[in-house]
Amino acid sequence: MPKKVKQGTVVSDKMEKTVVVEVAEHKTHKKYKKAMVFTKNYKVHDAQNKSKVGDVVTIVESRPISGSVRFVLDKVVEEAK
Repeated sequence: MPKKVKQGTVVSDKMEKTVVVEVAEHKTHKKYKKAMVFTKNYKVHDAQNKSKVGDVVTIVESRPISGSVRFVLDKVVEEAK
């Protein structure tokens, strides 16, 4: 089974080796057919602490690293300004 890959924005980098990434998902409402945006926060393992708040990053699903960390930082797509 392939691993899930998601892209989002770093919201918080206050923890050691962990960042919080906000991923936006676009879905269509079943009844009204209106495009809606749903956001979800993921705690992501960042071993080198290389991402900062505002960076656009790619994350990959992995084995559980801690109680709430299930994703690993793959790469930084775009640096924050």
